[in-house]
Amino acid sequence: MMLFNDPAALAAFAEAHRRLQQLEAAGFAPELVREIQQEKLALLWDRAAEAPFYRDAPGVADRDLGAVEPTAKDRLKAGPADFARAGLERVVKYYESSGSSGIPTPTPRLAEDVIHNVIGVAPLWRRALGADPRRVAVLLPSDVVPVADFVAGVCEYLGHAALRCYPFTTGMCDFDRLERLFGGYRPEVLFAAPGVLTQWTRVLKSRGALDDVRSRVRTVMLLGEVSLPAQRAKLAADWQADVFDASYGSTETGTIAATCERDRLHLLPHGHILELRDGDKLVPAAPGATGELVDTPLNNFARPLLRLATGDIADVAAEPCPCGLALPTVHIHGRQSDRVEIGGTVVDERLIGSIVYQDHRVTGYLIQVQAAATRLVLERDVDVEESDDVLAADARERFEGTGIRWDDVLVVSQLPAVTKAGGSQKNWKRTNVVVAR
Repeated sequence: MMLFNDPAALAAFAEAHRRLQQLEAAGFAPELVREIQQEKLALLWDRAAEAPFYRDAPGVADRDLGAVEPTAKDRLKAGPADFARAGLERVVKYYESSGSSGIPTPTPRLAEDVIHNVIGVAPLWRRALGADPRRVAVLLPSDVVPVADFVAGVCEYLGHAALRCYPFTTGMCDFDRLERLFGGYRPEVLFAAPGVLTQWTRVLKSRGALDDVRSRVRTVMLLGEVSLPAQRAKLAADWQADVFDASYGSTETGTIAATCERDRLHLLPHGHILELRDGDKLVPAAPGATGELVDTPLNNFARPLLRLATGDIADVAAEPCPCGLALPTVHIHGRQSDRVEIGGTVVDERLIGSIVYQDHRVTGYLIQVQAAATRLVLERDVDVEESDDVLAADARERFEGTGIRWDDVLVVSQLPAVTKAGGSQKNWKRTNVVVAR
């Protein structure tokens, strides 16, 4: 593995592995987590001082995080080079964010970035995947974005075999080849974006091949885009498997939260200092708190970030998780900037999706907004027998129960592939909301 040709990478692996063993042995005790945070923050100040944006910023010279102004994500995207340390000859990975805001951001990584992110997530995913070696299929993009590399890295660390097979890679792996691959490889675990797996499920149903392809699959890990409980329930029924919302984070920050065996997203404070902003006030992301998530990633080596305002609204659960981990759980509501107005009501991806996917006969949707009217376009599953009129009427009734009225509801047999590609292309406002101009 090329990372281990670098003495600094070897040292980072040894330290991250040692700390993980301590954390797991202590059950992620808060006092040990705080000790690790302070050790990592002390090192982060030196890296931040090398970045032009932070070099003379208030609070950096004094090493006072409370005096550092939150960094707007738009500022990072407008000048990513201002946040990079000089002389990064040891960069081993280069990525760009998927551009959910329409502005992809260059993200170089050192071996240390990769190692700490992988090992930081591993203890949570071990609980969901189990301790025994398993065959994993990674239906996530490998080009430009880090998600497939990240999943493969965690699998390697945990001792699982991994096959990368993103079905939207033109000329390499389509749904036909994916079906053949599964016939020989027989994976037990799938990592995929919800839209990708939903589309492949439709393809397999139409071919009468779903029973055979899913026969060995026991676990599905969803990531790369928003995953809703109703979507997970639908995919769990189709694949007859346990389905998890695998993680939350970004290319810029690394993974901020990861799932346990109870399908709860646990914050990873051993790799992040997390705060919540409500207006001008920032408070620790403690149980019961709500606000915009502000993240100081402690394991960013190539591009340090201090108090990055993610734009995502989050609730930290007041009650502990039934799994017993002493790591708080979080519910992410999504970005305020992704909200749109429909018939006088402000909606977002989670609200619309939670209503649409209550009906397991529906596998996707598109919102068409015109000056005087809004239309909801629904995609019916391939094995549904009810008429389009019935599906449309049922959707109208569900939405009207929440105060949302559509001027028209249309049911189609297939939506554009861009609404399903997931991870590398999908952004709700650009792929599921069409505004006539």
